[in-house]
Amino acid sequence: MQARRAARELALILFSQAQVIENQNKWDFQDIILKSVRTLTNNSTDELNSAAASILEMKEYIEEYESNHPNNLERPIDVSNIPVPIPTTADMQAKLDELLNIAEKTMLAIEIAEMAALEENSDVKKYIIQIANAYKEHRSDIDEQIKKFALGWDINRLVKMDKDILRIAISELLYIKNTPVKVVIDEAVELAKKYSTEDSGAFVNGILGKVVIENNLK
Repeated sequence: MQARRAARELALILFSQAQVIENQNKWDFQDIILKSVRTLTNNSTDELNSAAASILEMKEYIEEYESNHPNNLERPIDVSNIPVPIPTTADMQAKLDELLNIAEKTMLAIEIAEMAALEENSDVKKYIIQIANAYKEHRSDIDEQIKKFALGWDINRLVKMDKDILRIAISELLYIKNTPVKVVIDEAVELAKKYSTEDSGAFVNGILGKVVIENNLK
C-alpha cells in the first residue's frame, strides 16, 4: 500500500477531530497521528467483533438447517448428520458481502497502522503533517473553493465526511502539488465511497473536477 494513501486515511480521521488543525502546531501532530491510528484500529476491532457475531449466527443457522433437513430427520437419532445442500439466500449473500468488506477494511487498518508506526519520521507521518499544515495555512481559501463549486449547498450543512475529504484533496491539489491530479481525485472519490454516503463519490468528483478547471491544474 502506498504511504500517501495511508496518510489520506489517517488525515481524514485527524480532520474529523474538531478544531484539531487550527489549534495544533506541527510538533503536536505526532500525538494526534498516534490517536488517529488508535481510532482506526479500534473501529476495526469493533467491526471484527460484530463480524464474529454474524459468523456465529450464520454457523448456527447452517447447523440448524442441516439438523432439520428431511435427509437427517429420517436418520437415527444416535448417528451424525450428513452434509446437505444449502440454498444461497439474498440474506446470507448480504451478510457475506458485509463480512468481506469488514475483512478488507481491517486488513487496511492494520497495514496503515504498521506503516505509521514503523518509524518516527515515516513517509506516512510526513505526508499527514503536510496535508494538515497546508489546510491550516490556507483554510479560508480552501473552504472558499468548496463554497464556490458546491452550488446550492451551504458549506456548514455539507456532510462532514465529504467536506473533510474535499479539504484534504484540495490541500494536495493546490498547495502540495507533488501527486498527479488524477491520483488525488481518484483517492478522494474512493474515500468518499468507503466512508460517506451513497452519492458522495460523485459529489466529491464533481467538486474536484471544477477545482482542477478553475485553477488550470494538469
